[in-house]
Amino acid sequence: MSRITGPRLKIMRALGTDLPGLSRKSIEQRPNPPGQHGAKKAMRQRKSDFGVKLIEKQKLRFNYGVSERQLQRLMIDARKGKEPTGTTLLQLLERRLDNVVFRSGFAPTIPAARQLVQHGHVLLNGKRVNIPSVRLKVGDEISLKQSAFNLPMVVETVKEPSLTRPEWLAWSENPAASRVAHLPSPEDVPFDVDVQQVVEYYANRI
Repeated sequence: MSRITGPRLKIMRALGTDLPGLSRKSIEQRPNPPGQHGAKKAMRQRKSDFGVKLIEKQKLRFNYGVSERQLQRLMIDARKGKEPTGTTLLQLLERRLDNVVFRSGFAPTIPAARQLVQHGHVLLNGKRVNIPSVRLKVGDEISLKQSAFNLPMVVETVKEPSLTRPEWLAWSENPAASRVAHLPSPEDVPFDVDVQQVVEYYANRI
């Protein structure tokens, strides 16, 4: 698990994009890199090929809240798949339990969803689970313990999710539950990322 303790908006400004899994805030009004000379730096700085690859990799790390070691393991697993490595990598990240809890609208961010999972509020196919990295498969259903619906964060987010619930998750209103209808595609990732750059970043590293 990769815990983000610093200012999340600052991370997004450094990467130049909103990361909905990391924060509900947006960099729209402050799009330049952080720092006193952020605007000037943005105008004159030309990123190297390595710099571009690093930024794309960091987008995945910070949005999904995974450590470098976890992302490397996911990349190794993605290489074993029959589909393109980048497509499989994004699919594996989207299928993480903490992300599915977030995309289902039970939590405002992935860190908040991870906390729900770790505190035992999440049910997977009717059984309590506390491991955020569990990979869901088609047909799996997640819901929350009844007591979790007394949490203000859950009440607010279920009414107004941070993102529109994706089509690959079938949502049930009563009782509130989400089922994996089919596997996600790269287009389901809710932010811009050039995953091929990530694949090339790890090409000679693992």
